[in-house]
Amino acid sequence: MALNIQVVVDCKDPHALADWWAETLQWQVEPQSESTIRSMIEQGFATEGQATTHNGKLVWADGCAIVPAGELGQKEGRRILFQVDAAEKSVKNRVHWDVRLDGRDKDAVRKQLEDRGATYLWTARQGPHEWHTMADPEGNEFCIS
Repeated sequence: MALNIQVVVDCKDPHALADWWAETLQWQVEPQSESTIRSMIEQGFATEGQATTHNGKLVWADGCAIVPAGELGQKEGRRILFQVDAAEKSVKNRVHWDVRLDGRDKDAVRKQLEDRGATYLWTARQGPHEWHTMADPEGNEFCIS
């Protein structure tokens, strides 16, 4: 039996970063139930301060996840969770992900990502393979190739 994985990314603004990565990967933001959040607050299991409004919807303030578009609604599957961590990023990530471009021109994708708030860091090469290392809007490193 294959196992699934959830990657967790610490960040300052999980909803904005989830939106950014969902667009970048052509994934979808996992919906959050406003009625469930309201019910949890009304029952005393959560406080108003644990919720916020994002894009006009009530959501949990501390986290937001994205999933591949075809896997939306599945209980188990690949998922990236963005969660609040107010600490400043100070060193290179020990883990990063590689975005495979499936034949798309990496320089054109680099420009598109920069236009959306990513930062180009450097280009590297190993044999005939070349990639760009970038940082997302909060400074998390990733590569495109």
